[in-house]
Amino acid sequence: MLSNSRRKFIKTTSLAAFGGAPFIANTKSSGKIIGANDRMRIAVAGLNGRGKSHIGGFLGQKNVEIPYVIDPDKQVLSRTVASLKGRGQPVKGVVDIREALDDKNVDAIAIAAPNHWHSLMTIWGAQAGKHVYVEKPMSHDVEEGRVAVAAQKKYGVVIQHGTQQRSNADRAGLHDQIKAGKWGRLKISYGYCCKPRGSIGHKNIGDAPAHLDWDLWKGPAVIEKFHGNYVHYNWHWFWATGNGDLNNQGTHELDVARWAIDDDQTHPVKAMAIGGRFQWKDQGETPNTLFGMAEYPNGQQVFFNVRNVNYNGYKRQVENQYYFEDGGKIIGNQYYAKGSDKGEKIDFGSGKVTPGGNWGSFVAACREGDPSMANGNVNDAHYGCVLGHLMNNSYRLGEDVPFNLKAGRFGDNKDAAEHFGKLHDVMGKGVGIPEKDNYYTVGPWLQFDPKKETHTGEHAKDANRLLKDPNNMGFEIPSVDKV
Repeated sequence: MLSNSRRKFIKTTSLAAFGGAPFIANTKSSGKIIGANDRMRIAVAGLNGRGKSHIGGFLGQKNVEIPYVIDPDKQVLSRTVASLKGRGQPVKGVVDIREALDDKNVDAIAIAAPNHWHSLMTIWGAQAGKHVYVEKPMSHDVEEGRVAVAAQKKYGVVIQHGTQQRSNADRAGLHDQIKAGKWGRLKISYGYCCKPRGSIGHKNIGDAPAHLDWDLWKGPAVIEKFHGNYVHYNWHWFWATGNGDLNNQGTHELDVARWAIDDDQTHPVKAMAIGGRFQWKDQGETPNTLFGMAEYPNGQQVFFNVRNVNYNGYKRQVENQYYFEDGGKIIGNQYYAKGSDKGEKIDFGSGKVTPGGNWGSFVAACREGDPSMANGNVNDAHYGCVLGHLMNNSYRLGEDVPFNLKAGRFGDNKDAAEHFGKLHDVMGKGVGIPEKDNYYTVGPWLQFDPKKETHTGEHAKDANRLLKDPNNMGFEIPSVDKV
């Protein structure tokens, strides 16, 4: 039986306008502070893929226990419970996270459920006074991310985003040097999520298997019919549940790209994307090829490249690059001066992070009750996720344009034309996509107000509709003023 306090979490109204993202609480958490010698109890929600990593990562920390594992798939749940009990871990398996949140002895939750659940579980966790470790992306859309930020501010709990590079002191040190102007002013921060994937084919519409609580799996996501491509990984490639590779694997590289932008920049003022789902005649909706770009108020830009179609000679790139106004660039651990093909090895230095890696730093922040110790705090999570959401939303509002170099609509942005040209060459010459009868989806430039977190300009009406997904009754995202 769920308590009345848990039920009130899901009473909502429509999301009200909110002027800018609140900042992370600088005071000690209003959630429970756990002493270094006390057992910390972390419930893990979502037990496939990353959920297994959460269990292993947290059990590797001193004085940490996992009292609950949570999953709507009873087969997955029972296997996980049996495995943990075999390792001598006392654990209870439940299908509904609210049962774990009702337990006053639970200190924190770790969320590795599908994307459409991330923000709601984060919000519920904060409301219950639990610290939260949430997998990337923290949000499935822009407005629910705003609510997660507001929940952290109101309840003062630690919220840490599963962007592990935020725990990398070398990466932090590199960004410190970039922002200090060691190589001149940063012009373009570039992220790549280029890893080979394959077609997901087609699965027939039908009834969910008896061992899956389909209503709980859907939760906030409005989905008309079940098919087997939703469970347990391919939900990434449907807009109602996932965000494509841009805000899947790409969330890591998007976050790093934005991290290098000047500290006083929050959201971009405009964004667009061009791409498509090439070669695979399958059920998926999200692009397997995409070039996205965004510009910040100070003129700095983020470029992003998704490339999933495999071919002979495929070059895997999951990385970040940096381009400077004087023509220099950083690729890997090398700095290349303008016009030079000879790199100079970089001393990254050591930036400030909470020690312990992503798992240990979260535990340390919870023990101190200090949200500012989170490597990848709620504000950085929100800013990075929104960057991807805006690019995706441009793509979703796009129109089909013949597959050729002229498809790119970059005005006088020669840098964008150059980098899109490289992607086009890969798809045309490498993958072998012919120009005839093939098309790019070319999204419009979307104007964005960083303070109000709403679109303005020509495409505002359609773009603002994509800022908030519809939700199922009983799983509504609360408004900022009702969180």
